[in-house]
Amino acid sequence: MGNREDSIVLKKAFQFALKVIDLNRELVSRREYVLSNQVIRSGTSIGANINEALGGVSKKDFQYKMALAFKEANETEYWLKLLKFSKTADTEDLLSDVEEVRRILAAIIITSKSNLSNQE
Repeated sequence: MGNREDSIVLKKAFQFALKVIDLNRELVSRREYVLSNQVIRSGTSIGANINEALGGVSKKDFQYKMALAFKEANETEYWLKLLKFSKTADTEDLLSDVEEVRRILAAIIITSKSNLSNQE
């Protein structure tokens, strides 16, 4: 459905996932396992869902996978806020990054819904 090499949102989600991996290493080294497991799972699945969407078999599949990526970004934001406000880790930069990815995903979802309804 899309071109993985040219996808800005996929590139941003991939870079974000690398930062989440670094955060996870930091948290695990401090024996913070519960929140680290949550944020690594949701933070890395954003890009995985975008990647699947771009290789989707239909426009509905594309829209569904992008919506999943958006939901994972929302969940990741929650865990990052918990880490920030509990003073467990400085996640300000990651919160900014995930918000940017969420904005792009929201625009993609709105556009794909509009395009899908125009074709029906």
